[in-house]
Parts: sequence; structure tokens; C-alpha cells
Amino acid sequence: MKLSDFDFDLPEELIATRPARPRSSARLLLAEADGIADRHVHDLPQILRPGDLLVLNDTKVIPARLTGTRTRQTGQGDAVAKIEVTLLEPAADGWQALAKPLRKLREGEVIRFGEALSAEIVEIADGGLRLRFDAEGDAFDAALTEVGAMPLPPYIASLRPPDEQDRQDYQTVWAHRQGAVAAPTASLHFDAPLLEALEARGIEFVHVTLHVGAGTFLPVKVEDVATHKMHAEWGEVSEAAAASINAAKKQGRRVIPVGTTALRLIESAATEEGRVRPFAATTEIFIYPGYHFRVSDGLMTNFHLPKSTLLMLVSALMGMDKIQRIYSHAVTREYRFFSYGDASLLLP
Repeated sequence: MKLSDFDFDLPEELIATRPARPRSSARLLLAEADGIADRHVHDLPQILRPGDLLVLNDTKVIPARLTGTRTRQTGQGDAVAKIEVTLLEPAADGWQALAKPLRKLREGEVIRFGEALSAEIVEIADGGLRLRFDAEGDAFDAALTEVGAMPLPPYIASLRPPDEQDRQDYQTVWAHRQGAVAAPTASLHFDAPLLEALEARGIEFVHVTLHVGAGTFLPVKVEDVATHKMHAEWGEVSEAAAASINAAKKQGRRVIPVGTTALRLIESAATEEGRVRPFAATTEIFIYPGYHFRVSDGLMTNFHLPKSTLLMLVSALMGMDKIQRIYSHAVTREYRFFSYGDASLLLP
């Protein structure tokens, strides 16, 4: 398979820069074995079956986009420069991060992000840097909330800057475990009324955690898809969550992850026979056509970028020809794409 096999034309006006309101009013493309239908997310209680188990990612996005200044003494006095920083993941003695402009920074310098927070540059390597902050634990979380902004994906951030509304919009209603620098975006379509309606219908839920990293937006740079190396992300499936998923499978009920992050995690935790084990580790699972799904009976997900690993994942689930028809339908019917866009429910 070649990277070009996963390309398609997408008009820029279909890239959503704000979510639907209310959340569950977003459109939903329902794709089943016998065809495609245009629905809405609030139709899920009528579409799903009693006993279906939805797997939800309870990661919480941190305000990982920071703007700071660094001061350097020169022969003409102090030179102050503006620095844009995006946190990536915790590291030994600090955080891994990206910075602009990186080339002007030096190890040992201090970047100040306002009165609440500053960080020393411990190391610069591999196109990024490691920062040691002057706060940790709850104090760090509080300072980050004060000075940080939500890390909108590049395709939104290039069209508008993040604002206060994104602190609510770019977070799921069940976000619990802090650590992601990107949202599990299929889950952004759920609100309290929809969850209540699903529960009344007999739909069940189980929570897992995958801390989504900025690597989810990295482009695939190899033409031979099979040689692509995925970024690592930390996830956890608790003993109770594994038991719930295994019980559903044993009873013949469908297990449907909400989002590619939840799907990748439970597939990582599954044995060849399809039994989910408790899991607490990083995963680099790469799902592309030819993959044998062990646990997932379907997937609710947004519409993904051309040539992306996520488009390869849904192609593995539905088949490449079917996904091409689904995406052609979505473009023709002007569905809204990417993180703040509309959703699809894929039931092979």
C-alpha cells in the first residue's frame, strides 16, 4: 500500500473551526454493511442497540500552549524575545516541548510565562527541548491553567487562535485524568442529555484512558505505508474496564469505541483471541488495512486528514473501497471535517 492510496481532495471550507452547538446536534454519517445514511449524533439512542458497550476515553486535555519571554544580556543591554511553547509529554526532570523560534534558544536560559510560571531550558535536542518548571504537582496544574491555552490542532490554529471558549469546547464532558495535549475528538459530540438518553435506552459505558499526544498530528512521510513508525502514547485499561469489555464480548454484545484513541488502546490490550487484559503502558500500535480487529465491533469517529494514520485505521475497519465512498459522500454532502467537525458511526 502506498501513501497516495489514502489521499483525497478536501475543500478548505469544510474544515470546522468551531463545534456544533449543542454538541449532539452535529451531523452523523451512519455507515453499515448495507449502505450510508445521513443522521445526527442525537439519533444515537435510536441507532444503537440495548446492551451495546461504548468505550470512552476519559483523558483530560491540559492547556499546553504557552507564550513566554526570555531575556538575554547583550552588549546593548537586555534583549527580550517572545517564545511560543507547546508541551508534548512529561519527561525525566521536566517536560518535552516544542518551541518557536527554537534556533535562538540556549540551554540554561529561563523562559517566563507570566508571574505564575517559568521554566529553565535543560536540553535542546531532536528538534525540541526539555523544560524544568519552577512549580510541580497541584501548583504546576494551577499555574498552567492560569497562563496556558488549549492546544488546538494545526489545521485549526492556522485559521484562528485559541480562545477562552476552547477551554470548554476542546474538552469532553467526562474528562477526568489530566495528561493529553490533544482531545479525543469523537467524544466532543456527547453532552449530558445524550448520555442520559443512551443510558435510558440500555446502552452501557466503560471508561479507559489514552493520553493523546501531539504526534497524532504528525504527517506520514514514507510512501510505503507499512514502514511508518507510530508515536508512543500512554494508556490504561483498568481491571474493571477489561472485565466489562470481556463480559460484553462473551454475551455477544457489541463493543464500540468512541474515537480512534479508545480503539487503539483496547486493541493494544487484547490478546490474539480477543480477550482484553488490564493494561498500563505506552502503545505504538499502527492499524492499517490488513489488520485483524480483536475486540472492536465498530467505531464512532470524526472525519480524518488525507494521508493520515487515522484514515488508514478506518480503512482497515471498513475496507478501502468503502471508506473512499464514505468520504466522497461526506465531501459531497458538505460534512464538517476534523476535530471540531461532524462524526461518523462505522459498523462493518
